[in-house]
Amino acid sequence: MNIIHAASELKPVGRKVCLAIGFFDGVHLGHQQIIRQTIADAQQHEVLSLVITFDQHPNTIVAPQRVPPLIYSLPQKLRVLGALGCDALLLIHFDQPFSQQTGDTFIRSLAHDLPQIQSLCVGSNFTFGHKRGGNVALLKTLGAELNFIVHGMAAVSLDGKVVSSTRIREAIAAGNLDAVSQMLGRAYSLTGQVIHGDHLGQKLGFPTANLEVTGLALPPFGVYTAHAHVMGRHHRAVVNIGSRPTLQNPAPQTRVEAHLLDFNSDLYGQELELTFVEKLRDEQKFSSLPALQEQIARDIATARNRF
Repeated sequence: MNIIHAASELKPVGRKVCLAIGFFDGVHLGHQQIIRQTIADAQQHEVLSLVITFDQHPNTIVAPQRVPPLIYSLPQKLRVLGALGCDALLLIHFDQPFSQQTGDTFIRSLAHDLPQIQSLCVGSNFTFGHKRGGNVALLKTLGAELNFIVHGMAAVSLDGKVVSSTRIREAIAAGNLDAVSQMLGRAYSLTGQVIHGDHLGQKLGFPTANLEVTGLALPPFGVYTAHAHVMGRHHRAVVNIGSRPTLQNPAPQTRVEAHLLDFNSDLYGQELELTFVEKLRDEQKFSSLPALQEQIARDIATARNRF
C-alpha cells in the first residue's frame, strides 16, 4: 500500500478516486465495512481507492483531557488498514492549524488536490472539521455540488450492540479479549516498540522485552500467555502487565514485559506484537525477589504446558 502525506502526492494519471475517511482506531468491523464499500466502488468504476486517516487522535489537540487510550499504535493501524486492500492511504498530521479548518474547507481542499472524487464513504455518525461542524449532511450537499456520491454507512452490531472503538476499549479494560477479537474481526493484539528497561528480568534469569505502550488501551494487570511476532518470526511468550508491586517503587509505572520462550537476542528498537492466548494469574506482590523469581519459573512452566 502506498502511504502519502499530502493529497497532491497521489499520482493516479487522471483516474478518479473513491475515498474512505476516519480515524479508524482498531479497524473494527464497522471500519472494515466502510473500507470494503470504498474498494468495491473503486473496482466498479475502475478508479483508485484511497483511505484517509490521521496520525493522532483529534482530541490530542482539541480536547487533551479527553484523549481515549488507543486500541492500536499508529504502525499497527497502518499495517491493518493496508492489509484490507486499498490502493493508497493518506496520513494527515492532525495539528492545531488543521483542527481550525472547517469541514467545508477540508473537503474542498481534497477536491482541489485530488483528481475527480467518484465517491466518499464514512460512518453515518461521522463528524469532522472545526468544532465538528461537518457531518454526512454537509458531505451530501458538497457531493451534489462537486459531483461525487456519499455513503454514510450504518453501524455494525454484534450481540445486539453497536460495534465501536469505545465499546472495544471497555472490553479490553475488562479483560474480555474474546469479545474484543469478535468486534475487531481478528485476534486482539498489542503492539509496541521494544525499549530499554531496568534489566531486572535478565538479573532474575528471565530476560524480557519491554514494550512502549504509552497511550494504549491495556488488558487488566496480570500474567498472560501470548504469541509474540517480531522481525518476521513467531515465538511463544509469557507476558506480565502491571506495576511490579514487589519492588515497592514509590512512583510505579505500568509496564508490559514479554519473556519469549527459548529466545535470547537483542530486540531493542524492534516492533513487537503480542497476541494474547490466556490469562494465567492476577498480578501479585511477593515477599522478596527470590520469591518472585520462583513464581516466574512456575509461570513459564505453566505456560509451556498450556501451549
